[in-house]
Amino acid sequence: MSKKLQNRVSSFKDAQIVKQSGLYTYFRAIQSGQDTEVTIQGKRVLMFGSNSYLGLTNHPKIIEATQKATAKYGTGCAGSRFLNGTLDIHEELEHQLATYTGKEAALLFSTGFQANLGALSCLTGRNDYILLDERNHASLIDGSRLSFSKVIKYAHNDMQDLHRKLEQLPEDALKLIATDGIFSMEGDIVKLPELNELAMMYDAAVMVDDAHSLGVIGSLGAGTADHFGLTEQTDLIMGTFSKSLASLGGFIASDVTTIEYLKHRARSLMFSASMTPASAASTLAALEIIRSEPEHMQRLWENTLYAKQLLIENGFDLGKTESPILPVYIRDNEKTFRITQLLHDDGVFVNPIVSPAVPTEESLIRFSLMATHTFSQIEEAIEKLVKAYRFVNPEIIDVTL
Repeated sequence: MSKKLQNRVSSFKDAQIVKQSGLYTYFRAIQSGQDTEVTIQGKRVLMFGSNSYLGLTNHPKIIEATQKATAKYGTGCAGSRFLNGTLDIHEELEHQLATYTGKEAALLFSTGFQANLGALSCLTGRNDYILLDERNHASLIDGSRLSFSKVIKYAHNDMQDLHRKLEQLPEDALKLIATDGIFSMEGDIVKLPELNELAMMYDAAVMVDDAHSLGVIGSLGAGTADHFGLTEQTDLIMGTFSKSLASLGGFIASDVTTIEYLKHRARSLMFSASMTPASAASTLAALEIIRSEPEHMQRLWENTLYAKQLLIENGFDLGKTESPILPVYIRDNEKTFRITQLLHDDGVFVNPIVSPAVPTEESLIRFSLMATHTFSQIEEAIEKLVKAYRFVNPEIIDVTL
């Protein structure tokens, strides 16, 4: 190996330091399906770290559809959508997604990350501008970096700051505002009405990443734009299948002309293998369930409100969350790791979010709900969270935090 490369990779010590402290809680191998309870090292663990918001990953209809698709089409497409990798079920899924999101057309990508990468890297050029919320998902950030455009970040969900940034830009420049719909760590929802007003004022296009919004908000879970009644004014809607839709992949929905452009310019589509038949079929089945069985979404929100109430009653700071993503702010990296490890040892899976993902003073435990959680599971997890929090904060003696 090159000595310079060896020096570069050897200098990375962050993970090793955490491992040596006994507080490393990443890459935990799960030995069962993604459900409200999973098996890790042969032990039962309550899962409160999943993005399977509707709890459909083990739904028998989805498993059956996946098996049938594999039997019919095989395990892969052996090529890109652009060449030999387009199947009729890809086109059917695109049609269904366009209808679901209220747009004219949709385009599938193999992952949600690739969808953002493909769209943002080709829609704007060297003399154009992309404006990003500072808390956007990494895929939006990386897509903007590939675009050669000038990238401007504005303060999180701060429409006044966005206004200030927009008014400084050349009037005749192409401007694209890209934002999460529901922010993946904070759990709050973009202020889309105000954002759209600014976009109209400055002739900017709007792209909303609905990775955490589909199946969660909007009519039958159709997402952020539908939630605010702004589908027509939102130029591009991006979504993923790895969360509420219980599969793997992503898409962009927009008008026919934009989708046609992306088909022939988005490099992450043109030069990457298409999503597997199994993934397409499972997404189609999940979409059918979501649209025909609204009780899953209703149950998700019942669980969300119940868990949020219990956490607040116990004194936890949840920030401005408005979704099934409940950020329990610890505001200390080491304590966040320690609480996560204590919970893991006590049979509860949560995700530690520390710097550089968020500022150190905003480190948190990401506690997320599924429609299939029971109230008793929620109560057990929060009771253990309170115990772990008090253990690392022994000065707390009150009933509430």
